[in-house]
Amino acid sequence: MEFQEVLEKRKSVRNYLAKPVEEEKIRRMIQAAILAPSWKNSQTARYYVASGEKTLAKVREALPEFNQNNCLNAPVLIVTSIVLGQSGFDRDKAPANELENGWGYYDCGLHNMNLLLKAAELGLSTLVMGIRDAKQLRSVFSIPASESVVSVISVGYSDACPQRPKRKTTEQIARFFTD
Repeated sequence: MEFQEVLEKRKSVRNYLAKPVEEEKIRRMIQAAILAPSWKNSQTARYYVASGEKTLAKVREALPEFNQNNCLNAPVLIVTSIVLGQSGFDRDKAPANELENGWGYYDCGLHNMNLLLKAAELGLSTLVMGIRDAKQLRSVFSIPASESVVSVISVGYSDACPQRPKRKTTEQIARFFTD
């Protein structure tokens, strides 16, 4: 599959078939995420993968009702986090600029985009959910205080073909300075 086709195929999906996803595909998605760039190669993104019914139920409980419905049949839920105090910081742990841990969140977004694109290439659909109970998710996975919970990503085989929302044009989001 050509890269442009992967970009165009990837959509946020809120309806999944009740069909398991092969663990190997999830591993390949995470391997793709690992290839993303990060601040001084700090690689602070972390992934907590729920595929068993008990853990899936606990993760869904940490989501508001509308997101519980959005991922109802998703056979895999991935909780993402970042290690704090590394990306965006110097070796002496001082912030390198005013963004501080913002670089960790930026890096996580880069990693997650690779993960989402790999999922699309593998015939899987995803939805990134940012409204979640971080404290509850921290408890479910024993996520240490040195990490910040970022999102929950549902993964599965689509049971819908959603329309792609209208995208802004290059002229609307970019300014070119040629002098």
